Amino acid sequence: MRNDIQSVLFSEEQLAGIVQTIGKQISEDYKDKNLLMVSVLKGSVVFMADLMRAITIPCSIDFMSVSSYGSGTKTSGVVKIIKDLDINLKGYDLLVVEDILDSGLTLSYILELLQSRSPKSIKVCTLFDKPDRRTAHIKADYAGTIVPDEFIVGYGLDYDEKYRNLPFVGILKPEVYEEADRKVSSDSSKE
Repeated sequence: MRNDIQSVLFSEEQLAGIVQTIGKQISEDYKDKNLLMVSVLKGSVVFMADLMRAITIPCSIDFMSVSSYGSGTKTSGVVKIIKDLDINLKGYDLLVVEDILDSGLTLSYILELLQSRSPKSIKVCTLFDKPDRRTAHIKADYAGTIVPDEFIVGYGLDYDEKYRNLPFVGILKPEVYEEADRKVSSDSSKE
């Protein structure tokens, strides 16, 4: 697994520092609010677990799972809700927690859906922001750090459901995903 990593972008220690900084800011900003953190599964689960422990004020949590990628590296543009929220959003100050804000297409869909459920407020927190890839008009209220337009994995981020368990974030070697992308393109052109 580690042999597939071209280089380490963020070490465990660097990630811990980023999470602590975001947690401190959220704790200050939400100290008099009714904070509900919503993790968008699966990628944000590691970040969410560390972030909620870095927050020093009372908060509730819930989880939502959506799919828009399949096994390729580009979003399909079609969002499928796999697991919806369990909590009624009325009266909550909602903080949607994402692992990475890339094109923003999936998150735009999620935010529109959640807004229709009448929370008191909605903000977005992402560990990684990749603005070079943004196609939707969306901006994170809390962003850990900007990342280059590379395919990154680890700390919850995956490629084809692998690499999530790496304790660091690294750049995946292109040959790992280029072969699969060629196969997906070839298969879709035959349809």
